[in-house]
Amino acid sequence: MRLAATALATGVLGLVAVAGSLRVAAEATRVAATDPVGKLSGRVKVTEDDGKPASADVVVYVVGFTEKGGSTIATIEQKGRKFNPDLVAITAGDTVKFPNGDPFLHNVFSQSPPRKFDLGSYKLGESKSKEFEKPGVVDVYCNIHPEMAATILVLPNRKHTRTDGQGRFAIADLPPGEWTVFAYTRRAARPVSAKITIKAGTETTVDLTLARGTEAAHLNKYGEKYKPGDGTTYPR
Repeated sequence: MRLAATALATGVLGLVAVAGSLRVAAEATRVAATDPVGKLSGRVKVTEDDGKPASADVVVYVVGFTEKGGSTIATIEQKGRKFNPDLVAITAGDTVKFPNGDPFLHNVFSQSPPRKFDLGSYKLGESKSKEFEKPGVVDVYCNIHPEMAATILVLPNRKHTRTDGQGRFAIADLPPGEWTVFAYTRRAARPVSAKITIKAGTETTVDLTLARGTEAAHLNKYGEKYKPGDGTTYPR
């Protein structure tokens, strides 16, 4: 009986120890689950080629992992013979709509390999949309007005944002790991980047400097140069 009682006591103590370990593990899991992600913040300085400060829209994005898109519909309006905004970041699978807010025709198109398309000509009050399934850079133009240009960054995840008026940015809910952050503005020859380490429950900071140049020349949707006078008359 003494042996049986000893065995029983040992078993109970073992269960208590196991239960204690489970409580500790559960508490650790609970604490980790409250903040299993990190945050990135910083500032992007934009200059012209000559080094003078410039004011520009900047998109900041993190790559190295994928997330599903498809739930967002962005808008690029055609107004005053301009695309507004002229820089948009979306996640692969998202959609962009292109409403025409001008009292004349526009013809939105792109020859960029990630998503070639031609929406044809359409008038004031009409809107057409296009889904972007593959990550990449998509340059968008109007076949009627050569001065119109925009860029769509189709990104592999939802961790992207725009800087504010002071160039500051913040991206929350980043998974822990070693990633790369990029910053891009239109008219820049290429984005700037930096390697980052994201840790759960902490904030990582990084500052970037981005130089931009002049608007690059482009061809019309037929791969030809725009004819003199294109965009100076407005077919209805």
